[in-house]
Amino acid sequence: MTEEIFVIERNESQRLDVYLAYSLPYTRSYIKNLIDGGNVTVNGSKVKCGKILKSGDVVSVLVPPAVTLQIEPENLPLDIIYEDEDVAVINKQRGMSVHPSGNVTCGTLVNALLYHLKELSSINGVIRPGIVHRLDKDTTGVMVVAKNDKAHLALSRQIALRTVTKKYLAVLEGNLKDDEGRIVTNIARSERDRKLMTVAENGREAITDYKVLERFPENCLVEFHLHTGRTHQIRVHAKYLGHPVVGDKAYGYKKQRFALEGQLLHSYSLTFVHPTSGKEMTFTAPLPNDFEKVLEILRKTSVVKGKR
Repeated sequence: MTEEIFVIERNESQRLDVYLAYSLPYTRSYIKNLIDGGNVTVNGSKVKCGKILKSGDVVSVLVPPAVTLQIEPENLPLDIIYEDEDVAVINKQRGMSVHPSGNVTCGTLVNALLYHLKELSSINGVIRPGIVHRLDKDTTGVMVVAKNDKAHLALSRQIALRTVTKKYLAVLEGNLKDDEGRIVTNIARSERDRKLMTVAENGREAITDYKVLERFPENCLVEFHLHTGRTHQIRVHAKYLGHPVVGDKAYGYKKQRFALEGQLLHSYSLTFVHPTSGKEMTFTAPLPNDFEKVLEILRKTSVVKGKR
């Protein structure tokens, strides 16, 4: 257990978690865990994340020792779009969880990353090495992985500042009324089912832009642009609009028209600034085969053409 001590100067008055995020080489989520776990004190007292620091306050941070990694590397198929010393960009396949959780300790993207990549950032702990952001188990497409802590922090800050551009494609049930628009709600965990999320006043702000690319008699192909990164955000917002994602039995129809292994939601474009070069980079991932096959069927039977 190591201890970091900070004495607040006159011009540094701000929230505790914000101050530590810029003072320590850890992500906001890790710092929140430290504070919630009682590992952070201000003037000897345990406090909450939102504690406002004042001149002269003494902040003590106890950092637990690193835990030996228990997750085993696995030689699983991994579609690496791009890789350098700092980052790797992956085209995640359907049916693969991003990291272990609960009783799931194998067959995840992390297991595959540990096998295929020599280095991964350690900031997110032993269960989520390298993981900067996530995709749902049955959501496919492009995502970036950090190979060192410096890259992890740089990417995490871009995500927190909403400068990372994430665009998705989805086939929805029915047709949206408007060709494009913005959805702004709060999203929280469902009280009925803790595995699901829902629109709720007490939730965190979620902002999604959408644009209809193609219309069919009973469906539409839509581009979504995420401005926030809430759990299941697009799936919840699609349900909120009354047009859930095709194949999504959790938020949509229990009886599906197509035989699918998951929702037709695909992360097709990701833009971020490289943590070392400072260059803006954009990566795309092609639609998976089942997504393409459904589009082929819809286009053959379509009598309504929409805007692209």
